[in-house]
Amino acid sequence: MKTALEWQIACGADEAILDAPIDRRQIPETPKAAPNKPKSTGPVPMAEVDTVGIARAAAEAATDLNTLKAAMEAYPHCDLKRGARQLVFADGQPNARVMIIGEAPGRDEDMAGKPFVGRAGRLLDLMFSHIGLSRENPDRDQALYITNVLPWRPPQNRDPKPDEMAMMLPFLKRHVELINPDLIVAMGNHACQALLGKRGITRLRGNWSEALGKPTLPMFHPAYLLRTSEAKRDAWADLLDLKARLRG
Repeated sequence: MKTALEWQIACGADEAILDAPIDRRQIPETPKAAPNKPKSTGPVPMAEVDTVGIARAAAEAATDLNTLKAAMEAYPHCDLKRGARQLVFADGQPNARVMIIGEAPGRDEDMAGKPFVGRAGRLLDLMFSHIGLSRENPDRDQALYITNVLPWRPPQNRDPKPDEMAMMLPFLKRHVELINPDLIVAMGNHACQALLGKRGITRLRGNWSEALGKPTLPMFHPAYLLRTSEAKRDAWADLLDLKARLRG
């Protein structure tokens, strides 16, 4: 069994669909007819759970990054956590002037427990190093702090859903309040949707706006730049604009 699993991983499988294996050689049993049930006299109203309100209360109660992370880990209403290996909270320096907000963890981030560690993450590090910023540098003026809108990996790296972003937004808002950066970089379409309520990154990029009370610069996601090399010129212009804004 272990050898078979290792072979599946080598072939690219990175998540299980079911909790237990299926013996497909076994003949399935014929399902029994369901017993007659009495007719319902009408719909039974179900109490709706205010997932956003619960998230807001939990986020506002967090007094520091550790309690915020614990509140996110304890939050039970986002189903993404059931299929993810772990919560991906943040990386970098909490005293940074620049806070980068991406979309959601991918496979590499889910395994490492840190945002932007795969190919896109390496490109992000390279991009910001050219304007003197790094997630490893403790100097406030040269530091980066990085997180995502969603802290758990969506299955098969699918796009975040609106309800998932809505319920996690209170935690992101509190995250920004605790870090208190000078500037925010919104990486990609879904980060712009969550922070600015807008999509269309090719139109939004390079245009400063405001999100969560902070000046915010939309930029192309590094994963997009890996697929679209001609967009790197625009990304470089945005980096220079960010550098000038920090100096100003």
